[in-house]
Amino acid sequence: MSAREEILARLRAATADVTTPTGARGPAPVIATPATSRAQTLELFTDTVADYRATVVRCTPGQVGAQVAAALARGRARSVLVPDELPADWVAPVDAAGLTLLRDVATDGGPLTPDGLDAVDAVVTAARLGVATTGTIVLDHTADQGRRALTLVPDQHVCVVLAEQVVHDVPDAVALLDPRRPLTWVSGPSATSDIELDRVEGVHGPRVLDVILVD
Repeated sequence: MSAREEILARLRAATADVTTPTGARGPAPVIATPATSRAQTLELFTDTVADYRATVVRCTPGQVGAQVAAALARGRARSVLVPDELPADWVAPVDAAGLTLLRDVATDGGPLTPDGLDAVDAVVTAARLGVATTGTIVLDHTADQGRRALTLVPDQHVCVVLAEQVVHDVPDAVALLDPRRPLTWVSGPSATSDIELDRVEGVHGPRVLDVILVD
């Protein structure tokens, strides 16, 4: 018996006493944490994002460009990659500061190879949603977010999240997402630990995450 066959056999044995047909089992239970107010949801989002050792700042729409530039300065980025439909005013101060500004398309097979992406210091993107209870940012890789590789390879990710994109809990987010799209769920900078439980950052994603919440 192969490993696959053994696993399936154990699953069948564990569910042998379940006789109700799949369609008659009723809806799956949903455990959600309700929000007491919109302000509380946004405050919770900033707190939980910060708990993951990400940097989070709040600003007005007119301050986005300055906050993006400040985040890149903190990360000492010299080259910055942006998706092709990111709002131009979000990176205008970056362009004026003399950093190398690169643009990439949102589809696979973009102009930058993995080696080319690895040579880029930072990426700036929009987001699809933010989840307050988990401090998670969800990307569905439309043209203002770029293809998935853009947010996995560079060392720093600066992500702009609009206040109206922040939902309170995970079920709220799932209800708004298109499951047919590629989805990336980001909870803080990439981090893991070795056998001695020493934290190591940047192993399978950006080492630095800056979140700019616009409201």
